[in-house]
Amino acid sequence: MYYKFSGFTQRLAGAWASDAYSPQGLKPVVSTEAPPIIFATPTKLASESTVYDYAGKNKVPELQRFFQSDGVPIHLKRGLPDQMLYRTTMALTLGGTLYCLVALYMASQPRNK
Repeated sequence: MYYKFSGFTQRLAGAWASDAYSPQGLKPVVSTEAPPIIFATPTKLASESTVYDYAGKNKVPELQRFFQSDGVPIHLKRGLPDQMLYRTTMALTLGGTLYCLVALYMASQPRNK
């Protein structure tokens, strides 16, 4: 059996094969003409692009020189603030891990009544 969407009842309804294969609103022949141009301005080529002047100076080369020398780990390169941040992060990570392990241990023990 073939089905077709009914615009009146907004449901699928039984239909003949010819109705099911050519639904309402669709045209059987597709036009081979090119669609009209929407925008009349031509596109730019990549060689015509403009160079933008940014407000700040490019700091990447000097930061690369700073971070790629003397073998100190990158997360400790800028001195005391980086060391404090690293140590605080490690302490919180270890504390959270211990807290989770204790909570799992307590949850796995039966409750005494």
